[in-house]
Amino acid sequence: MKPRHNIYIDEETSAELEALAAKPGASKSAIVSDAIRHYIRHRGAHQIDEALKIRLDRVTRDMGLIRRDLDVLTESLAFFVKLYLTFNAHTPVPDASAQAVARDRFQKFIEQVGRQIAGGKRSLKNTEEDSE
Repeated sequence: MKPRHNIYIDEETSAELEALAAKPGASKSAIVSDAIRHYIRHRGAHQIDEALKIRLDRVTRDMGLIRRDLDVLTESLAFFVKLYLTFNAHTPVPDASAQAVARDRFQKFIEQVGRQIAGGKRSLKNTEEDSE
């Protein structure tokens, strides 16, 4: 046996329900039951969509951060290799003055990488962007 429910609806909605129920093979109970079932299913789907939206936004933000970090690492490596091949001055035993020069060069290296990243310049071309 189906449970009985008493509900109140406005006159306009009641008139529309009467018109729908007047069609052959339709009943008020079936129409209301289908409408409630549809409402409940779509309401749950909306909650799932909201939860997925939050998660996808978080994944998108994290992917952007990973992309930025990868760009910094790629740029650093490319710039380092370029400097190394350009200014390779190998000393057999580094003394204090050579270490001071090395620290100064490293600091300039970090500053240059920062400037290139901030300015959007790249030492290597991004092959994915070139192919599109």
